[in-house]
Amino acid sequence: MSVATKNAQDTEFRAGGTDISERRRSGVSTGPLLDIAVEPEMTSMLWGADGTLRIGAATTIAAIAADARIAAAYPGIAASAQGLATPQIRHLATLGGNLAQRSRCWYYRSPEIACLKKGGSDCPARSGNHLYGVAFDLGPCVAPHPSTMAAALLAYDATIATDKRGCLTMAEVFGDGSNGAADNALQPGELIKGVELPAPMAGERALYKRAISRTHAEWPLVEVCARAVVKDGTFQFIRLTAGGIAAVPLRLAAVEAALQGKAANAANIASAAEQAVAGAKPLPMTGYKLDLLKGVVQDLLQRLAG
Repeated sequence: MSVATKNAQDTEFRAGGTDISERRRSGVSTGPLLDIAVEPEMTSMLWGADGTLRIGAATTIAAIAADARIAAAYPGIAASAQGLATPQIRHLATLGGNLAQRSRCWYYRSPEIACLKKGGSDCPARSGNHLYGVAFDLGPCVAPHPSTMAAALLAYDATIATDKRGCLTMAEVFGDGSNGAADNALQPGELIKGVELPAPMAGERALYKRAISRTHAEWPLVEVCARAVVKDGTFQFIRLTAGGIAAVPLRLAAVEAALQGKAANAANIASAAEQAVAGAKPLPMTGYKLDLLKGVVQDLLQRLAG
C-alpha cells in the first residue's frame, strides 16, 4: 500500500502500491510519484533484549501475519494482519502503507465528486449514502478510518517513527477526527519509517475480530482488537480498540473501565459490552453498527475470560 502523504509538489510516496494504483486508475490521484528507496531497517523486525519490537514500515502485512514470534508475543497484531484484505494484497501491502492509506469512502474514490479530502467544502456522504460510514461522529468527515493495523497497534500502545520525528503516539499520527481534510496528521513529505511496540504483559492474551458484509475480502463494518490479563478469575488488565466506527481508531475506554478489576463472569462481560457504544453518535444509516460493535466486544471478552 502507498504511504499517501504529500510533499509541497503534490508528490505521493509509493511502496507496495496496492492503494495508490487503484486511486490512479480511477483518476482520484494524478500527481507525480516518488518510489521509496527501502533501507534494510524498513523491512526488518528487530527484537530488543527487553522484549520490545520494532517493525520496519516496508515490512509486508503477509510477513507480519506469518511471523510466529509476533503471533506469540502480540497475537492481536498477527490476527489483525491475517484478517485484512486478501492473500495477494497482504503479500504486497506494507505496514506503513496500511497506516497511511487513503479513505475508502465511495465519494472520495469518485473523481467526479468533490469532498473535504479533495479540497471540497463539505462531506457529501453526510447528506448522501453513508451506509458504511461512522457510528461515532467526531467531525466533518463521516468516513471510517481505513487502517486495520492502526486499530490493532493502538491496542498495544505502539509508537510510530518517521523520517522527521520519533515516538509519535497513535493519537498524534491520526488526530481526533476533527480534521476532515486529512486521513492522518503527518506533515507534508513525512515518511513512516517504523513502528515500535512495548514488551507484552506477562500472562496476557489477545484476540481480533471483524464483522463484514460478505465472507471474504471485504472492508470491516466493525473491527475490534482486545487484550486482557485474567488472573484468579479477575480482569487485571483490559484493553479494547475498534476500527470501522469513527474517523480515527478508537479506544473503548468505557468498556475497559467497566471491567478493570472485576470478575471475569458472563454478567460483568454482558454489562461491559453495553458500554462499547458510550459516546456514539450514529448517522441515520449507521445505527446498525452499534449492535455489531456490542456483539463483537462481548464475543471477544467471553473468549478471553474463558
